[in-house]
Amino acid sequence: MPERSFDSPVGRISVVEKDGAITRLYWGGAGDDDTALLRQAGEQLSAYFAGELEVFDLPLQVEGSDFQRAVCAAMSAIPFGETRTYGEIAADLNVPPQPVGQACGGNPIPIIIPCHRVLSATGLGGFSGDGGVETKVTLLKHEGAAGLLL
Repeated sequence: MPERSFDSPVGRISVVEKDGAITRLYWGGAGDDDTALLRQAGEQLSAYFAGELEVFDLPLQVEGSDFQRAVCAAMSAIPFGETRTYGEIAADLNVPPQPVGQACGGNPIPIIIPCHRVLSATGLGGFSGDGGVETKVTLLKHEGAAGLLL
């Protein structure tokens, strides 16, 4: 599968493409494939980190269960600079919060699908990306979100 790596303010990240859609974003990597979609992803990520883009417009394919896809859709609906709690998403999906937290942690396309915008009822919650909660805080600060928590 084609993969391209980029340097970002939260470390080196890699984006993976499959069948014309982005399927994964992860920390590290050394991909140098050059496809139109991977170039577009890189341009949008650069614009996001430069403060020039608030909504990604890329074809995404979440590989996982129907529940994983539902949680990723709920996370994608959270506007730039806003947050929701695991419990709020759970209530919308009519499930307990714990599986929502697990699905957030299993998000295959972080940043683009903004799992960093999901908080626990009492604080920041976790973050599965490189750097853990510190990276989550960096992303939330970048978006001006959750000012009272940070």
